[in-house]
Amino acid sequence: MLERIQVLICGGTGCLSSNANEIKKTFEEHLELLNMKDEVGLVLTGCFGLCEKGPVVVVYPDETFYTHVAVKDVKEICEEHFLKGRPVERLMVKNPIDKTKIKNMGQLKFYAKQKRVALRNCGNINPMMIEEYIAKDGYLALGTILREKTPQEVIDEVIESGLRGRGGGGFSTGKKWQFAKNSVSEQKYVICNADEGDPGAFMDRAVLEGDPHSVLEAMAICGYAIGANQGYIYVRAEYPVAVERLGIAIAQAKEFGLLGKNLFESDFSFEIDIRLGAGAFVCGEETALIASIEGYRGMPRLKPPFPAVRGLWGKPTNVNNVETLANIPVIFLKGAKWFKSIGTEKSSGTKVFALGGKINNTGLVEVPMGTTIREIVFDIGGGIPNKRKFKAIQTGGPSGGCITEEFLDTPIDFENLTALGSMMGSGGMIVMDEDNCMVDVARFYLDFTVDESCGKCTPCREGTKQMRDILNRICEGLGTMKDLDELEKLAHMIQETSLCGLGQTAPNPVLSTLKHFRDEYIAHVVDKACPAGVCRELTNFYIDDHCIGCTKCAKNCPVNAISGWPKEIHTIGLDICIRCGACVKACPVNAISTRPTHQEVTR
Repeated sequence: MLERIQVLICGGTGCLSSNANEIKKTFEEHLELLNMKDEVGLVLTGCFGLCEKGPVVVVYPDETFYTHVAVKDVKEICEEHFLKGRPVERLMVKNPIDKTKIKNMGQLKFYAKQKRVALRNCGNINPMMIEEYIAKDGYLALGTILREKTPQEVIDEVIESGLRGRGGGGFSTGKKWQFAKNSVSEQKYVICNADEGDPGAFMDRAVLEGDPHSVLEAMAICGYAIGANQGYIYVRAEYPVAVERLGIAIAQAKEFGLLGKNLFESDFSFEIDIRLGAGAFVCGEETALIASIEGYRGMPRLKPPFPAVRGLWGKPTNVNNVETLANIPVIFLKGAKWFKSIGTEKSSGTKVFALGGKINNTGLVEVPMGTTIREIVFDIGGGIPNKRKFKAIQTGGPSGGCITEEFLDTPIDFENLTALGSMMGSGGMIVMDEDNCMVDVARFYLDFTVDESCGKCTPCREGTKQMRDILNRICEGLGTMKDLDELEKLAHMIQETSLCGLGQTAPNPVLSTLKHFRDEYIAHVVDKACPAGVCRELTNFYIDDHCIGCTKCAKNCPVNAISGWPKEIHTIGLDICIRCGACVKACPVNAISTRPTHQEVTR
């Protein structure tokens, strides 16, 4: 008898937006027509990680990895692969070097250097069926703990594992739990911080969508350890799929007796509720998050007292982010020593990163701490598209900094990234190539910080705005060398005097780009030129001799700045050109490029 075929369809947000639900429905219809419903199982899973190739469909037992699957492809997969046993080669992922077809998931270099711990179930189970989580030893850790371990033994195990907070701070998770346990109160709380706001970051969302029960189980374990009977998951409303699946998971856990009263026939009871955030970046800071749950405006509070002493409604509260909690059950299933054997001496375990920007393999990656930046960018990420040159990588989002090519072989951990003027952050990684202007990159992050500042403290509210205004002047060709000194002065002042981590780390992108790319700042200020051709006021477009006279550039120019006869080389009237770049996108032969404005444009 032939082994039953299992079809796993990516059900992460990215693939759902590309009709994953419709793809699953179409599979069901065609399998019905082929009388193969009993021979083929269909599962809508969480994210597989290789988001750039979505929608992804993986067929077991042969692990055929189909990418960019469309509804129209389903009929062919059913008839050729399932019925005739001939995989559809045109839908298989290609090797980026020699363009050969990669026939199964195990051959993908993207996964070769990864180690999935927090993401262990994402893409492997149906997140909306608790039975599948239980089949992967789900809730076994909680049951064992309630039967065999004291609260202090649980905390000691977490401390021994070396797990540090994955939300950016990197503080010892076990010690944080210990502080909450030591606080005396009749009521304590556990909060899961799922307010993921960094530009380009979607690690926590993927865990909540693909493996929500791991977070619920971890929160219950934490509740038992610190003496809390109530948990809250604070998740932003912009994550509707995560919110829906969390709601389903909580209802299923209650139905199975895994949340609620007297868990595993013990004296321990634990409830979890969801609270929706409105998308304020500052609510990723734990005291601002607590204020929001309480019904107040999300603004940070002075520390101390820390939440472990005085948190939600004045009671001791432990706050961990999604990824931190996702590691907890597996630590108790495999042991603290196993977890500590992964990673580095001071940073044990793995880290999930959202890899984006100028990279071939955009998506989620989980690697052991100590993996080098080069391995992530070029081995897992597949390198830079279009044969462009690597320029920098931004880690830590608006709170991080840019890391240059000379540091590509740096092992990633909390200390090493901080030493480079960046930080781990929640795990965003944005890759930049030679076409990125680093002054503009700094301005982008300051724009974000200015918009997201809660306004409570003057250094962050006013200081970041002043820095953004200076960067605007520089990008518009109005900057001076004095502005560079003022930028650094403001940056250090904001770092030292802001109330919370948002303000204290907001200057990092500016300071790191000033340190590593000062020549670009000087070019903007002294030469009135943008070397990367990004800043519009400092850039001109020109047409070279590769022009074939197709007239497409002229037809797409909104201000009629381009002239020339068909089949002849065209020219751009610089006095009319508004530098919108429409001509560059329209040119079929890449004959239009940029040149700094201080250079005379001649052919």
